[in-house]
Amino acid sequence: MGIFIPGLPTTVFLIIAFWAFSKSSDKFQNWLWFHPKLGPSIRAWHLHRVIPVRAKVFAGVMMAISFIYVSAFVAKDWVLPTILAAVMIPAAAYVLTRASAPPKTAASDTAIFK
Repeated sequence: MGIFIPGLPTTVFLIIAFWAFSKSSDKFQNWLWFHPKLGPSIRAWHLHRVIPVRAKVFAGVMMAISFIYVSAFVAKDWVLPTILAAVMIPAAAYVLTRASAPPKTAASDTAIFK
């Protein structure tokens, strides 16, 4: 889960914020870790490298829509769609190959900072 802001992939910024806070501020790190909306996604990624199915579907659909829009309405030739595909295909492969749920034997999600 992330925050929806048109044009910005905020989940990446949340992960970066958590990393930065882990280096500088226990207070803000704990605030993100235990946040009712943002915490579960951060904990799932931090503890198990999990991306939920819903997030995978959303990412894939948004990449496809972006590619179609750029190819149909923005690109004047084949160069831009080719560059876009060269970036989006590995990104989509990475997202789609991450686990969708934590392992069954996983420790509690409230266990902080492995």
